[in-house]
Amino acid sequence: MNRNQRLLSSIALDLMLFAVAVLLSYLIRFEGSVTERYLAGIPYALLLIAGSFLVSFFLLKVYSCSWRQAGIRELLLIIKAGVLAVVMAWSAYHALQVIEFHIPIPTSIFILSCLLSWIGIGSSRIAWRVFHNSMNKYQPHQKRALVFGAGSAGKLIVSELLHSADTDVFPVAFLDDDLRKQKLNVMGIPIVGTRYDIVKTVEAYRIDLVIIAIPSLDKVEVASIIERCKAARIQVKLLPRLSDMVQSKISLDHIRDVQVEDLLGRDSVEVDLQEISAYIMDKVVLVTGAGGSIGSELCRQISSFHPRMLLLLGHGENSIYAIENELRRLDPTAYIIPIIADIQDRNRIESIFEMYRPAIVFHAAAHKHVPLMERNAVEAIKNNIFGTRNLAECAHAYQAERFVAISTDKAVNPTSVMGATKRITELMIQSLDKRSQTKFVAVRFGNVLGSRGSVIPLFKQQIRQGGPVTVTHPEMVRYFMTISEAVQLVIQAGALATGGEIFILDMGKPVKIADLAHDLIRLSGLEPGIDIQVVYTGIRPGEKLFEEILTQEEGATASKHNRIFVGKPSELSYEEFTYVLRKLEQIVQKSYTPSLNEEIIMLLHHIVPTYQGATVREFMKT
Repeated sequence: MNRNQRLLSSIALDLMLFAVAVLLSYLIRFEGSVTERYLAGIPYALLLIAGSFLVSFFLLKVYSCSWRQAGIRELLLIIKAGVLAVVMAWSAYHALQVIEFHIPIPTSIFILSCLLSWIGIGSSRIAWRVFHNSMNKYQPHQKRALVFGAGSAGKLIVSELLHSADTDVFPVAFLDDDLRKQKLNVMGIPIVGTRYDIVKTVEAYRIDLVIIAIPSLDKVEVASIIERCKAARIQVKLLPRLSDMVQSKISLDHIRDVQVEDLLGRDSVEVDLQEISAYIMDKVVLVTGAGGSIGSELCRQISSFHPRMLLLLGHGENSIYAIENELRRLDPTAYIIPIIADIQDRNRIESIFEMYRPAIVFHAAAHKHVPLMERNAVEAIKNNIFGTRNLAECAHAYQAERFVAISTDKAVNPTSVMGATKRITELMIQSLDKRSQTKFVAVRFGNVLGSRGSVIPLFKQQIRQGGPVTVTHPEMVRYFMTISEAVQLVIQAGALATGGEIFILDMGKPVKIADLAHDLIRLSGLEPGIDIQVVYTGIRPGEKLFEEILTQEEGATASKHNRIFVGKPSELSYEEFTYVLRKLEQIVQKSYTPSLNEEIIMLLHHIVPTYQGATVREFMKT
């Protein structure tokens, strides 16, 4: 039955109920025997009252309600429509008296008709809902769902699950931490316990899926509930926070799979918008590596602070093209300049600074893949060290206000070429800061979820392919944060910069990579070791079992932001640093020979004494 047919059916049913209400009103008013004087008024009463009810129902959009999900709000709407209908009918009747319409209709008929219509219409709607709900029964092909949260969001989700014709999920029970709700029924679904009863309830009700339906829960609470679901070895889905939804109206479309970031249990980052706006708004901002995962997110967030011009610099045309189009779509008025350039090309970089004179530079371009850079040490040095030097010296020469370099926790006591090159860039910009008006700072953090080269996409791909999931070592741990929160803190660190600092982001607790792999398998509805095997492949060249945040000589002090710390600046002068860099530059410009790699490794160790990497030759033997 289509919409028009349903509307006509509803109108026909309502007209019949209005007519019955009017006739019963006469029988009640006259105690079963209507006198001849009032009998002639029945057709006119029917016309006035039924017509007024119909008009009021359309005016108040009663026919727009979904009566499958009718509740108190819909019944109150019927009451309002009834009051309006009686006022309209009574007013119309007295208006007819003015033009000498003398057929009597007692006032009590109008009142009784309204009361009886309320009863009839309300009962018909409730009966329809009860009938429809009785048809919603669990089907063998459906997943049995446990809904956590019996509040408004949980009710809406259950209502949609019960009334959606194409869903393969059926709600069988609620859990809620509110002790006052225990043992109650909501929409016919029992509330059977709290979060502490998840494992027991999953077993007792043969649950296939848990839906966390409290959008107001913070990330710490969500992570706590997911941990209990993991103990029950059950698939979990959740409603994101209301602030993360595009629309506030909750529906089945908002239910999503649990992501790895939900497991971290980290509170949202709070930034000082006024402080950030003050140094970015109406400035020319340059982002290097703008097509990468960190660089592109930097561009998105910086764009919201309305810089005068945003320069997107990258080496790959496709990624720069993609982020340029995305930013123009988000804000057609933004002044965006895409630039294809290699940061190793000093002349090209200098021409960019001369033409656009950026006031703020966020340097995210780098070679980051640890094992790959062990094989390609020369390229890591040329890009990460000398590419950064080109940018930093141009920022100094063209009097940029701030230069914010993205570093990594792998720069602390590095065991890889990549980590050593990032430590050298930290020392480089700290030494340059001593002789420059530009505020040079670095921001150091660990792994970001979802970035290119991250282990998470690899695990997901391996799971989709049926396994095995490969983990290097059962005890390997890493710090993780989301791209969004890392970038927010990077931009905030830029606001805190006075020059020479290494800002260290609070990464929370380290996470075991093996636990992460097991969690991803379970969140996919599979069981590690049964459906998907986890295989340990051994630590790769350049990798450490655990990462560190601070070098031995750095002592972290608190900044104005509770998620950002400051490492003690280096005492190395720029003149000293320039000398050793010149020597490194001479080495990497030589033609490749096996002995060249040993020279590079030894000089890296000389510049960064804590560097304990294996030689490239040893790596090639493995």
